[in-house]
Amino acid sequence: MKIVTLHKPLNIDSIYNHLSQNLNPVFNKHKPTSYKYTVENLDDAIEITQPELYPGDVLYHIEIDHDKLNITRSEHYVDDVNSLTLESVMNELFDDLSGKGGTDLVQEG
Repeated sequence: MKIVTLHKPLNIDSIYNHLSQNLNPVFNKHKPTSYKYTVENLDDAIEITQPELYPGDVLYHIEIDHDKLNITRSEHYVDDVNSLTLESVMNELFDDLSGKGGTDLVQEG
C-alpha cells in the first residue's frame, strides 16, 4: 500500500471528480494511447480499472483518511509501462488537488 498526504482535507467526491475529468487526458499527454481508464466512485473509495487490457481487475483502489490517501495497487499491474505512467499521472493530479502544500509520500510497500 502507498500512503500519500495531501496537506489539505478533501472529500471523496472532489478527488473522484478531479481524477475522472483529468486522468485520461493527462495520461494521453504522457503516453498517447487509445485505451481509456475507468474511474469509479464507490462512495467510500475510488477504483481505477482498464477493462480492455485487464478485464475484471481493479488496478488501483484509493481510500481517503482525512488528508491522506491510502492507495492499493493490483499485484497484476506492477511492472507494466502503463502502470508507471499512470502512477506518475496520479501523483501529478494529487499535487494539483493539494495546492501549494504539495504532497508527501508517507509509505510505500
